[in-house]
Parts: sequence; structure tokens; C-alpha cells
Amino acid sequence: MGNGVQLQGMSAAQLAKKVLNNEPLFILDVRNENDFKDWKIEGPHVQIVNTPYFDLIDGVETVVDQLPDDKEILVVCAKEGSSKFVGEQLIEQGKERVSYLAGGMKSWSEHLEPVKVGDLQDGGEIYQFVRIGKGCLSYMVISNGEAAVIDGVRMTAVFENFAKEKQVSIKHTIDTHLHADHISGGRKLAEKTGGTYWLPPKDAEEVVFDFAKLEEGTRIVVGDTEIQIQPIYSPGHTIGSTSLIVDKQFLLSGDILFVKSIGRPDLAGKAEDWVTDLRTTLYERYKQLSHDLIVLPAHFGKYTELGEGGQVSARLGDLYKENPGLNIREETAFRRTVTENLPPQPNAYQEIRQTNMGRITPSDEEQREMEIGPNRCAVHDA
Repeated sequence: MGNGVQLQGMSAAQLAKKVLNNEPLFILDVRNENDFKDWKIEGPHVQIVNTPYFDLIDGVETVVDQLPDDKEILVVCAKEGSSKFVGEQLIEQGKERVSYLAGGMKSWSEHLEPVKVGDLQDGGEIYQFVRIGKGCLSYMVISNGEAAVIDGVRMTAVFENFAKEKQVSIKHTIDTHLHADHISGGRKLAEKTGGTYWLPPKDAEEVVFDFAKLEEGTRIVVGDTEIQIQPIYSPGHTIGSTSLIVDKQFLLSGDILFVKSIGRPDLAGKAEDWVTDLRTTLYERYKQLSHDLIVLPAHFGKYTELGEGGQVSARLGDLYKENPGLNIREETAFRRTVTENLPPQPNAYQEIRQTNMGRITPSDEEQREMEIGPNRCAVHDA
């Protein structure tokens, strides 16, 4: 290769660190324009150019002038093959700091970055797993040798390895609702660890497997120190949506309330039916809770919601002041907001719901394909 420079691969984990650490990065995305518009890598110091691979097959001369000499250039494609080819061509053209995203956007979609949220009153801890390329947020509550995983994604090895590192046993896996944007790992993780899988029964009328009923009034205990997880019925995103209060400090809001938006009610075809439930949850039930609770949602929309170290969280009282979805006074205006002009529904969301019910069993590769793209669980992008 030119100048004896070798093309380097960058893992999704390395890329996540750069984005979360606010490091400057220049990305050449060689996917087609529609895929790029649908979903791309974003960050506070990420510059990105989209030039489709088919425009570069005969040579990269047309794009070289758009690329910096003083920054690292990361070439990105769907799976990695095209980005390797383009990266090698750029080095031939004299670019020296070039790498490609190993595993492509599929790899980026699957990476989870654990971030410590805080300590619990009796010595436990709570961690947020940021799926930065997909916008999903999972949680692990740890106390006295035991753990519970909330809204776990299908890449269950991440949770198993983290639990091993922390020397804890996963005793509970909990889904706050039947997910429509990503495939749950909760049941699979419970089967692998011998834990109990919890799911709201009103979301589970069509599931074909056994589960423990996540209902208001149930007390789930993690560890001998009794870190309590208290379910709060909070319908609106789905009919069964159930929030969790952990240790009287944290409100795990599922897909009902986000940092900069609120949940959409249309992913099971019931938008008109569930608008009233959604408003009641947000404007009455949540309002009765302590406004000092730290809201930990199951998703984020854009990188602007990422706080220090990548954490996504906000004080409930602050959200009542700042979140536009919590400040729509007229019910008719609220109804319009959550039923009209919504973003496109998540890719393959019907098949994802069927998978989470256990009614279809797609292969691992099919599951990866189903999940490609953003989560789109909010009524509007942040």
C-alpha cells in the first residue's frame, strides 16, 4: 500500500469510547443515501460525509478533496467489506490516518457500553447499558451478590460477562413492556442464568411461554439487603407498560417518558385507544411521584441526550419543566401530538413484536437484520 501505511480496523467499542469522550472524528459513510438518511453515527465532534460505494468503485479521486489531512478518517459501510476497499484506496491516494469500522453498522448497532448511574442506599449499584448505535438503554441493579436486568437486549453475553466481572448472580430479568423496536433478551437471559423473567400480563396475552407477572403491588427483591423494585402500572406506550421505582431513588420509565420526548402509543395499532392512558400516566400518575426521582428511560433519541460518560437520565421535576411532551395543556393538542405526524414506525416492528411473544423464532442473522435502524419509540426526535 502507498507509503507503507496499513489500513486499521476500529471496533465498535473503540468508536463508542471516542464518541462518548467527545473526541473529534471524521467519518466517510459509503452506504447508499437512503440508508444514510435513515440512520448514521452521530456525536458532538463527529463530522460525516456520505458518498455511496458505487460512486467510488472506479476510484476515490472524487472524494479525496473532501477529506481532511489533519484528522483520523473512519470509513463506514453496512458490514465492513466496502469500507475496507475504500479505505485501502484512500491510503493509495496518500491518506495516512485511515481506518474502517470492523463489522460495519451491524456491529455499531449491537455494541453496549456500561455506565454507572449511581449507588443504592444499602450498598448496591445501578448501571445503565447504552446501546449507542440503536438508542436502547438497559439496566442492571446489583445488591449483595445478586442482580436484576431490566429491558435487556438480545446480546445477553454482555450482561452475563458484566455479572461475572461483578461476581453477582442474575436472579431477575424484567421487561417494562413488550418491545416493538428491538428483540428482548430477557427471557433468554433468565433461561441461561436460572433467573425469573417478568413481563406485564396485559402485554402478554399472545405470548407462548411462561413468565412471572409484573404487576403493581409486586415486590421484587435483589440481594439480602432488599433493594426493592416497585412496579408502577403506567399504560400508554403499550396497554401493559409498567414503570419501576428502584430503591426510592430511580424511576425506570420504560418507553413512557424519555429525557426530551414521550412514548408513542401506536406500535400495536392502538394509538387512538391508548392516548388517554398515556396522558393519565404522564399528567397524573407520574406527577404524584417524588419529583426528586431520577428518570432512567429505556431509550434515547439523539446523542444530545447523552450526559456525562454517556449516561441518559434526568430528574423527574426537571422534566416537568423542560420536556415538551409534559407541557401540552389542552387534551386535544396532546392527542394530535401523539397520533399525527409521527416518525416512521421502527423497522420490522411487527415481526419484532411477534418474536418477543415467542410466536416466531428468526435466526440470529434475521434478528440482526430486523433491528437495523433507529428505535423510533418517541413521538418526536429529540
